[in-house]
Amino acid sequence: MSQLKPPAGKTDHMQGPPDAIITLVEYGDFECPHCGAAYPVIKEIQQTFKKQLRFVYRPFPLSNIHPHALQAAAAAEAADRQHWFWPMHDMLFENQDRLDGRSLVSYANTLKLDLKLFKEDINDPAVAEKIEASFESGVRSGVNGTPSFFINGSKYNGGNDYGSLETAIRMQIELVM
Repeated sequence: MSQLKPPAGKTDHMQGPPDAIITLVEYGDFECPHCGAAYPVIKEIQQTFKKQLRFVYRPFPLSNIHPHALQAAAAAEAADRQHWFWPMHDMLFENQDRLDGRSLVSYANTLKLDLKLFKEDINDPAVAEKIEASFESGVRSGVNGTPSFFINGSKYNGGNDYGSLETAIRMQIELVM
């Protein structure tokens, strides 16, 4: 079974307690319809497991298939520089059919981000490098499509529906308790 490389850490986008007994990592693509379908499932999983779960999102834009994926990932990273990664993450998944440049700026405006800074950051080579590093970590971890999930560092190969993920997480909780 593939292992997460590197493990979740300070540079990751995280929700939930840092000391949670379960860490669920998603490698995702904002334009991927399968990731879009998994988005509400993850929200429900987070509600179910609350303090037991830390959720980590790592961008894995499949730009050869999804023409707006890389720019959408850059928009999320640019929003992160203003401490608005998660609201932008949610907005991108909730508007998957509109990820062109004009729409990304509109989302930044809706979130009341500093638009001048957002536009600079979205094109910053350091943002592109961070996304590339995330993509490369996914490749090293055995990711070959999106969404790809890891539960406590081990690649999860089950279904992306609520029942399958919930069962796998409960099994992992039993192992660590």
